Amino acid sequence: MPRPREFDEERVLNAARDQFWTTGFAGTSMDAIAAATGLGKGSLYGAFGGKRELFHRVFDDHCDAALRSANRRLGGDDERAFERLTAYLLDHATACAEPSHRGCLLAKGTAELAEHDELISARSRKTFEGVQQAITADVEACQRNGDIDPAADARQLAGLLLTVHRGIEALGKAGIDESTLRGITETALAHLPRPPR
Repeated sequence: MPRPREFDEERVLNAARDQFWTTGFAGTSMDAIAAATGLGKGSLYGAFGGKRELFHRVFDDHCDAALRSANRRLGGDDERAFERLTAYLLDHATACAEPSHRGCLLAKGTAELAEHDELISARSRKTFEGVQQAITADVEACQRNGDIDPAADARQLAGLLLTVHRGIEALGKAGIDESTLRGITETALAHLPRPPR
């Protein structure tokens, strides 16, 4: 019978995630993960497998959290749909301008590994599609409420807004200031098609 684990798995996974988030997959050694988690390398291998398997686990958990956050923030009644959409995008612009902002682990992991790791590629694609679906549902609520032209293609508009959302992330990492990031976001929102008068 296997021995029960004598460590807090969530704490260990969070510490490993933060290490990967800070130094990337290639820049993170198992020694660094052992130091960050307080576990020996043998315990890490025994519990989670190698470095790649551990990264898959924390990446998957992070993707789940990102999707839950999008669904929570964008779901709700039709009357406040445009307000939710605006807050979701502008809050992201503000966060991305913070000097301490580490960037999104989803974006970092995708950029670093998706070309060579089919699991990361598939998981990131599924997550981006899920976020786009959450934005699509909110755009459809905006259309029902008369904030966006009901004749417009909600999924295409959501794809545009997702692209703005992810582009803001990259610009923020490049040091673009908050005013500019918010201005870009506000411009995108202002150019959504309005219902005909």
